[in-house]
Amino acid sequence: MTLSMSGFLTVAGAQLEYRLIGPQPSSAPCIVMLHEGLGSVGLWGEFPDKLQAATGASVFVYSRAGYGNSSPAARPRPLDYMQREALDVLPKLLEAIGFHRGLLVGHSDGASIAAIYAGGRQDHRLEGIVLIAPHVIVEDVSVASIAAIKTTYETTELRAKLGRWHKDVDNAFYGWNGAWLDPAFRAWDITDYLAYIRVPVAVIQGADDQYGTIRQVEFVRDECYCPVEVTMLPGVGHSPHREAPDAALKTITDFAAATLPAGASQS
Repeated sequence: MTLSMSGFLTVAGAQLEYRLIGPQPSSAPCIVMLHEGLGSVGLWGEFPDKLQAATGASVFVYSRAGYGNSSPAARPRPLDYMQREALDVLPKLLEAIGFHRGLLVGHSDGASIAAIYAGGRQDHRLEGIVLIAPHVIVEDVSVASIAAIKTTYETTELRAKLGRWHKDVDNAFYGWNGAWLDPAFRAWDITDYLAYIRVPVAVIQGADDQYGTIRQVEFVRDECYCPVEVTMLPGVGHSPHREAPDAALKTITDFAAATLPAGASQS
């Protein structure tokens, strides 16, 4: 199968929008990017293009069901929605694109999905994972910030702004927000997956992340039995690739150069 540079794939019964930058995933090492809880293909901005230019790898970005121009997701979302994305949907997507070797780069919810996949699937094709502002447990600061953004969404122009990136913005927002604010979600914990990760891990964390503390990073470092490199960015919040794009790009590019097959990336 030859992928167009953009379009839709039918995966797990949903139409998922995607962008491909660079070579086909079947013919070159591929970096698959997993967006945040309110993200989409478009909200990555130019970062995937810069990453492709810096590494020479294939870069594949897609919107999960419920986001961007992809099919809506059923609401309320199940509280294990990240586990389902990682273990049920992502394997089918990787098969659909012809993924044969590469990295997962995830932000926030996407980072959690990457960690679950790496620990839960033992995929020999995976060379490493990059976790940008990952969540592995639920903290008070996470819930407080997510409760606050619900008020912002309902009382300011945030809904209209997000509506530029999601064809069904309420499906995207309330699917994510409702799961995180469900009292039962306080028990969500993916630390068990970390011990089963068998590939190198790079963590990029903003020191001023309003959605999580350094505890998230400490869990990754303490529970993984594989190499873990941590890049802490002072003065940066929950979106290092937007707030400090040069530093985030360098970290991922260096990691790709160290982990992808020889000749697949360039510094």
